[in-house]
Amino acid sequence: MIAAPAVDLKGGRCVQLVGGRPEDERVSLSDPIAVAERWWDLGFGTLHVVDLDAALGSGDNLALLERVLTTTPAETQVGGGIRGDLRADALLDAGADRIVVGTRALDDPAWLADLAERHPGRVMVAADVRDGQVLRKGWTEATGLAITDLLGRLASLPLAGVLSTDVAREGRVAGIDPVATAATVRASAYPVWISGGVSTLEDLVHLERSGAAGAVLGMALYTGKLDPDEVARRWGGGSDRPVDDGPQANARPSGSGRPADPKRSDDPGRTTGPA
Repeated sequence: MIAAPAVDLKGGRCVQLVGGRPEDERVSLSDPIAVAERWWDLGFGTLHVVDLDAALGSGDNLALLERVLTTTPAETQVGGGIRGDLRADALLDAGADRIVVGTRALDDPAWLADLAERHPGRVMVAADVRDGQVLRKGWTEATGLAITDLLGRLASLPLAGVLSTDVAREGRVAGIDPVATAATVRASAYPVWISGGVSTLEDLVHLERSGAAGAVLGMALYTGKLDPDEVARRWGGGSDRPVDDGPQANARPSGSGRPADPKRSDDPGRTTGPA
């Protein structure tokens, strides 16, 4: 199993929200590039990057997102507002290893099928759930669809996997729902990534034993509830990282900045108020 830090972009910053609600922003870091570098330097081989503004229809961080994709050699999966071919293709062309589609995938199964056929093994479907119902449009609207029904509809597509987020637990550092997460893994024909509430090493062990392919880590990692060194050592995928062949091995675009320092206020693990 792989653990991937979330790099959530909102207004040009890296943030963490509680319950997926944009008005409840608990972490706000000014330099997402430094954040991505920091996670890579700590040993995380995969980053989960989301454009929250695009997901909510309130803006776009595409240029910044593209810089995050290229600032480290980390494998990346990218979501947020991917509702058309142009954005999907642009993100894959920019270097995303996988894209995560939600609202349009739910609303337009034919579009999802075409996208998956054009990019086999590179498209994931977001199954965001609150109170047992799958959500759409940046977690703001309920579909009335149970996650098991959604998983059944996907079974014939060449997908990379499914990302299941328990939105009610997102950002609350309250732990996962072990029964629900295990049931989702069992019901899926695809690799399942779990997000929302992953807060302890015990949560990660449970997910690994349940057969989850990965876990996306947010608030617990940013606030120090989870020790990033320990998590990266056990689930960062370090053995699969590229070999450093010299100073150019991890070359970054000019202006990307140095890795974040633990003493800086904008370092992962230290929180600031919105700015």
